[in-house]
Amino acid sequence: MDLKEINMRVQERQRDLLQIKNFNDAEIQLINEELQKDYQKLVLFESKANDKEVRLTIKNLRNKVIEQQDLVKKYLQIRYARLVNKSAPKIPVLKNALAAFFVGGTICVIGQIILNVIVLNGVPNKEATAITLMVMVFISALLTGLGIYDEIGRFGGAGSMVPITGFANSIVSPALEYKREGYVYGIGAKVFTIAGPVLLYGSLISVIIGLTFYIIK
Repeated sequence: MDLKEINMRVQERQRDLLQIKNFNDAEIQLINEELQKDYQKLVLFESKANDKEVRLTIKNLRNKVIEQQDLVKKYLQIRYARLVNKSAPKIPVLKNALAAFFVGGTICVIGQIILNVIVLNGVPNKEATAITLMVMVFISALLTGLGIYDEIGRFGGAGSMVPITGFANSIVSPALEYKREGYVYGIGAKVFTIAGPVLLYGSLISVIIGLTFYIIK
């Protein structure tokens, strides 16, 4: 096979690829095999060519083959994505939203009840708020250790993660998962795997806001 034959094949294939949507798997596989063979031939011809113009011609032809390979690859990716979307189960958005609302609301109601009980016992509101947060974090950590909070999370989704109980869960879960690796390389290194970004960017934003208010005042 010489350069003229490869060039004719490339031109014909370029026209055929305009109708790639009508090709079946066997035809696409055949095109891929032809492209690979043409590419290898062109690399071999380019290595043996001594004339600069001939090498430039071969290089341009090889680039066209690469473009055709990319085109076929992109089409296969698009077709695969369509198949995945078609076969993937539909997400019950309304059901998930209601479950998140119910679980998140229930957690907030429990927190409010605890706060009211503490305030009724004569504790100032500021201290009562801190105690309530500690109690909610403790309950979340305990339920996580017992494997109950994970079940709540599967049902409630974001409703279980947004409150402070979700933050406690994100710390306790990695600690339990990596405890076998030891206190240093296990718990110590992995305990903030999930909560780390929250702490990092939360602290960064608080510093930025603090500096902004300081400058404005």
